[in-house]
Amino acid sequence: MTAPSLADAGIVQFGTSRFLLGHVAAFVHASREAGHTRDKILVVQTSPREAGKQKARDLDTHRHYPLAIRGRRDGRDIDARETITSVAGCLIADQQWAELQRHVVEHARFVVSNTGDSGYRIDDDSALADVPQSFPAKLTKLLHARYDAGRDGLTVLPCELVSRNGEQLKTLVLELANRDYTDADFNAWLTTRCLWANTLVDRIVSAALEPVGAVAEPYALWAIEDQPGLELPCRHPDVQCVTSLAPYEMRKLHILNLAHTYLVHRWQREPHSGIRFVREAMEAPEWAAELRQVLDDEVLPTLAEHLERAELEAYRDATLERFANPYLDHALQDIAQHHVTKCQRRLQPVVESARRRGIATPRLDDAISSAQSTTHSR
Repeated sequence: MTAPSLADAGIVQFGTSRFLLGHVAAFVHASREAGHTRDKILVVQTSPREAGKQKARDLDTHRHYPLAIRGRRDGRDIDARETITSVAGCLIADQQWAELQRHVVEHARFVVSNTGDSGYRIDDDSALADVPQSFPAKLTKLLHARYDAGRDGLTVLPCELVSRNGEQLKTLVLELANRDYTDADFNAWLTTRCLWANTLVDRIVSAALEPVGAVAEPYALWAIEDQPGLELPCRHPDVQCVTSLAPYEMRKLHILNLAHTYLVHRWQREPHSGIRFVREAMEAPEWAAELRQVLDDEVLPTLAEHLERAELEAYRDATLERFANPYLDHALQDIAQHHVTKCQRRLQPVVESARRRGIATPRLDDAISSAQSTTHSR
């Protein structure tokens, strides 16, 4: 599986997920179409799963693929389709390591990744293996090859849903470098010549299209925390270089994610309601009104201690609009997975902050109590 020419693929993307196809690749496509970006994307398939390798082969064959944008944004219903042309090719790391390493040494400028929940686990992996198993060890080996060839560093833009993801990935790569290469100059190169950016991504890419493609909501955000010397791989209105990710993380966790978890609480309270999807909950007047009341009475007044009220209200409105997307079948049963843990992460900090400020949170209290009692009754 080889591409005719990958020389213009300055962006090396680890992960073949439909999310990346409908998020990063879509931004790069739009930026190229507008004449802002010259780089294309080399996609790298990293898992040992045969299904993943077949997906990579399909992507290498169908480098131009459809992206359907369906939903609401700023009060407009959108149902559009475009052809994404930013992918130059796809390599399977296990089978084409030499070609991948040569490309990273000779052509790469950026690294993008979305390697799943376990993507940052290294266990006893080593960058000295012929083909390391974990993503951090693969990246360490590739960066060492580039360093060894006397090339400059890369800008690394991880998209995993991990707080301070760039810093965490840098720490793992330095740990592997210390363990495997014990080269102070390489460590210095990783620290001073490579840029490790913290990023936050937010877009629901709800379905895959066969053999290659995706369905995504209109809303999208790629927030990248600024630092000296940072260059972005593309220009797009939804790609934002920001001073700090903290406000974006707080809004997403304690408005959007909290609202999802609260809807699960309501769904569990009424198991025979017939409501299965988030959009159906938003079509039910009582459910939608209760969610809006929780946000307006309990969440936004609490978060206003840290964030501008106008920004909170705008994000609330965008969240409710996204939830009402008539094209998105986002199952409450899926969101209900790990419900107790989600209540602890998404709701509990808001309740604790509200208590310190004297703000009553009866509905959030009830949701947390119900989740805990359900666990204890099992």
